[in-house]
Amino acid sequence: MTTTVSPAVRPLVRHGAEMLVAMLIGMALLGPLWTPVRVEVAALWMAASMSVPMALWMRYRGHGRIFEMCAAMFVPYLVVLVPYWLGVLDGHAVEMGGHLLMLPAMIAVLVRYRHEHGTPSTNPVIRALGERWPAAIALAASFDFWQAPLVPPVWTLLLCQAAYLCWGRRAPRTLLVVFGLYAVLAVAVILVSPHTGVLLIALGWGAHAIWDLVHHVRNAVVPRWWSEFCGVFDLVIAVTILMVWF
Repeated sequence: MTTTVSPAVRPLVRHGAEMLVAMLIGMALLGPLWTPVRVEVAALWMAASMSVPMALWMRYRGHGRIFEMCAAMFVPYLVVLVPYWLGVLDGHAVEMGGHLLMLPAMIAVLVRYRHEHGTPSTNPVIRALGERWPAAIALAASFDFWQAPLVPPVWTLLLCQAAYLCWGRRAPRTLLVVFGLYAVLAVAVILVSPHTGVLLIALGWGAHAIWDLVHHVRNAVVPRWWSEFCGVFDLVIAVTILMVWF
């Protein structure tokens, strides 16, 4: 038995999913920039870090009621701060409670104003930020590598190129050749000293970032959003590996 989503519900689900991703990006990129000691300030900073990218995305897409949706970020924290001040909840409960109450608050705003839409932004800065969403997701996903650099096993390079083999049906020979080159690189990493192997792995990730850039510029072989995401992610991996090597 299969279930289908009503056409009237689909825009709400898509809108909600987009905002959730924007919130997660804000948590990953903006949240760690400041760690206030006071619980009240930390809660409000968390709400602000999620609201900023969400508001920018809503403006970019032309969604209405940005103020109300931002209020759905802050009000839950203000609600749970009351029992915190009374000594009923601790700081961790404030954070978790705010997150939990935030979801029904967002849904309430989505449903209440489901028929209202704004005008997509024509501001060049907002348009540029909105169009670079794959890069933003890649930066958020790789943010921890800047704080704790690591050297991924060499087989992860083969896995990345294998993804191109699955997506890139328009140039199978070229993709197979590149996969073969990465297989040779993997063998070389195993044979050389560990110190040199780390450098080879970094160069492999950097080369893959260039590979992604070429496909992004040409808009070929793989979807453009994938080449942008993969290119930024690969570049961060390469740079942070070099940080370990040096």
